[in-house]
Formats: sequence, structure tokens, C-alpha cells
Amino acid sequence: MENFTAYNPTQLHFGKNVADTLGETALAYGKKVLLMYGKGSVQRNGIYDKIVKQLKSVHAEIIEYNGIKPNPLVDDVSEAAQIGKLNNIDLIVAVGGGSVIDSAKITALAIANNTDPWAIMKYKFKPKTTIPLIAVLTLAATGTEMNGAAVLQNHETGEKIGYVSSLNYPKHSFLDPEFTFSVPKNYTAYGVVDLIAHSLEAYFGEGDASLSDRFVEAIVKEAMEYGPLVLKEPENYDYRANIMWAATTALNGLTSYGRKNGDWGVHDIGHNISYLYDTAHGATLSIAYIAWLKLQKDRIPARIKKLGNQLFGTNSVDETIVNLETFFKSIDCPVRLSDIKIGKEKQEEITQQMLKNQIDGMAHKLSDDDRKQIVELMM
Repeated sequence: MENFTAYNPTQLHFGKNVADTLGETALAYGKKVLLMYGKGSVQRNGIYDKIVKQLKSVHAEIIEYNGIKPNPLVDDVSEAAQIGKLNNIDLIVAVGGGSVIDSAKITALAIANNTDPWAIMKYKFKPKTTIPLIAVLTLAATGTEMNGAAVLQNHETGEKIGYVSSLNYPKHSFLDPEFTFSVPKNYTAYGVVDLIAHSLEAYFGEGDASLSDRFVEAIVKEAMEYGPLVLKEPENYDYRANIMWAATTALNGLTSYGRKNGDWGVHDIGHNISYLYDTAHGATLSIAYIAWLKLQKDRIPARIKKLGNQLFGTNSVDETIVNLETFFKSIDCPVRLSDIKIGKEKQEEITQQMLKNQIDGMAHKLSDDDRKQIVELMM
């Protein structure tokens, strides 16, 4: 096991009606609030009204920025940061899924450091402080509610990239499973895939960390048990709660302690696809993970077999991959690019995008030939 430092400063409030204390919690950081949310679903399902009521109960001054899209743009963050600076805000309250909370994280850094958000994303500027952030989660998927990561895309540079900093942790995150009742079936399923991908990208990192392995195996089993159930009964509180907590624990550090690193190659692949075609993040991961495992099956067979034995009771690499693919299909998630109507005519475009935009952070490095092969496997 490798040396590690366990650090997670987010205070997480989980359960029914936990957001009823949001107003008092926010008041500890000030009264001028930048309220950030997406394109209107929180208004239609009543969550927006509940949060505004809480903020008004402590006489907060609310400045709004909305319209953040599922694959978040740095342009929105730049605009939100300008609004925040002009209004001299004290804190940000982000109501939404990963795209909203990620956008809020970088907005907070840009305001506090009076700098360009893309310079932060590219590690060209090192922030020294941030604006307090309170997250209200409405989609179980990314784990951003309890970690220091954020992802944005930039159409000018042709990139979708991540940024990690200890400053990014929300001060508080409110997780009420009832706030996810209205999430559509497809996005619920994509969230299940996302949490599985996060778990596996820790699992396929370097380092011998047996307890962290067991955490991964348990989280994936939880997702595979309750994912299909929540799709059948989307307003079952216990099913939603189990998936919500699994998504948080998949990427709050628990699965990574004791490892040298993780392997974020599948997220790299997925980000390039979602950048090109505005595809839902989770949908890109169910496609990419199957292709990545096929590429790696002769390189890390023992590791894949171990996973297969724990999840499916098999000692076969091929059966492990087939069983995972079958699970993704069972919850109506795509496993080939053709499933999302991307044909072979796009193969070269995807390949060039992947060759142009390559990230660090892979335990199993991908060569240019590997990337070309993965695109073929995704086809």
C-alpha cells in the first residue's frame, strides 16, 4: 500500500428534507448569494422554489445565473464570474448535477482570484483562495458534491478537460434523494454508468490497496443491484438513496487511498466524444469502457479476472467484459457508437480529436495506435 493523505472537508447533509437547513447554513458565509442552476428543470420540479424560500428566510440577496448545459462551457463560467464580481457576492449556491456544480467550482475560483477561468483549467494560474460553495445535488452521477474535481469544455480551443484542487471542495453539500425523483430514465441510467466508471478507474490504477479494492467492488455491486430497480420505480426513496450515496462514495477519495494513481483513460475517451457530439457523459462511458477493456484484456488479464470473479463469479476475461456489456445494455445504455447514431464516417474525426487532446493521469498509457484501435472497437 502506498503512503496517502486522506482529506475531505465537505460537510455532507444526506436524507429527506435536509435542505430545510440550507438558509441557516448559507448565512454563516454571508448574505449575497450567487444562485447557479441549469436550464429550468429545477424550476419545473419545485426544487428552485424550495431553495429560494430557504435563502429568503435568512434575508439573503439572491443574484442568479442559469442556463448551464449538461456538458458545461467555460463561456458560462466566465459570465457567471463577471456577475459575481460585479455584485461582490459572498458565496455561491449551486443547484443541479455535475455540470452546474463543476461550473460553480471554477466560477468561485475565478471570482476570488480575479482571473480567467480557462487559465485555471489549464493550470496556468494557481489559485490561492476561493469563494465558499454550497451544493444542492439533483442528479446522482459525478460525485462532484464531495470532491475537488471539475470539468469544463472550451469550443475555442477544442478541449474538454478536468481540473483538480483542494480549493474545489464544496463547504456543504445537500443530498436529498427526493430531489432526484424527476430525473429522466436515461439520465438516471447514465448516472449509474458514471459511478461505475469512477469506481473502475480507481480499480485499474497502480498500487496494491486491498481495502480500496473491496470498496470499489461493493460500490459497483450496489450500482448493479439498485440501478435496475430505480429505473423501474423512479420515486422509490430507498432505491434513489442507495444510488445517490453510491455515486458520492465512488469519487470522494474512498476508492483511491493506498494507490499510486487511477486510470482516467476512459473518461478521456468519453470527454472527446461528448465534446464533438454533445453526447451525455454517461452514454460515452458505457461505450468507451467496453472498448478500453477489450484493448487491455491481454495486458492486464489478472486484474480484469479479479473484477469478474467479484462481480460475476467468473474467472474469464472475456466473460467479464461480456457480463459488464450485458449489464449496460440491460439499463438501456449504449455500448457501441452506432447505438447513438455515430457511424463509421465519423471514425477519422473521433480519432483525430483523441490524438489532439490527450490527458495525463493514466496508469496504462495509451499510444497513438491504442487510441486508433479504441475508436475502431467503439464502432
